[in-house]
Amino acid sequence: MLIGILQSGHFAQRDGAPLRDYSKLYAEMLDGHGFTFKTWSVVDMKFPSSVADADGWLISGSKHGTYDDLPFIAPLEDFIRDIYAADVPLVGICFGHQIMAQALGGHSEKFDGGWSVGNVDYQFTDGTTLALNAWHKDQVITPPPDATTIASTDFCKHAALAYKGRAMSVQPHPEFEPHDIDMLLDLRAPSTFTPEDIAKRRANLDKPTSNAQMAERIAAFFKGAEDG
Repeated sequence: MLIGILQSGHFAQRDGAPLRDYSKLYAEMLDGHGFTFKTWSVVDMKFPSSVADADGWLISGSKHGTYDDLPFIAPLEDFIRDIYAADVPLVGICFGHQIMAQALGGHSEKFDGGWSVGNVDYQFTDGTTLALNAWHKDQVITPPPDATTIASTDFCKHAALAYKGRAMSVQPHPEFEPHDIDMLLDLRAPSTFTPEDIAKRRANLDKPTSNAQMAERIAAFFKGAEDG
């Protein structure tokens, strides 16, 4: 099964360190599940020619907001609607979660409650709790009519959505390991948080994550949608 990655941003990089872009992060996250991957960097206006170019689609995270006046936003929303209408399996993560909601009739915005950063417990409606890394201020405020909220936190009411069609999305980053959050705190947090806030957000990075369990859910969704 070929998963097309719609890369909506470029992941941060330390000087001199090997590049860990979103395409690599998602391939690592879903390693061992039998998928192959191809990336279209939509943030750089490189779009697939058709929704049939992949068997399933994954929309990445991004430093951009769904409300930003950027040239890739509107055509990405159009492509999301085309994927959904064609009943091709679609998964969104963080920015992908937000722009799927926006494209399909919901609303995302910069949350006035501030940032969610680091290891967070997400309560799913099936009774499970998954510990996943967050890095966001934007979030889905109003889900689309076709979506049901399937996970939440006290901070993020609509942290995961399941759609009537072959689509699902999550706000946290199951592709982020603790060292990825640590790097973001080094590179981006000093202009956003106080040193005390940074120390507080680093304090929970040693807590185990449920990345593997979330990856299993995403893989099962792709395979189940394809089988169906």
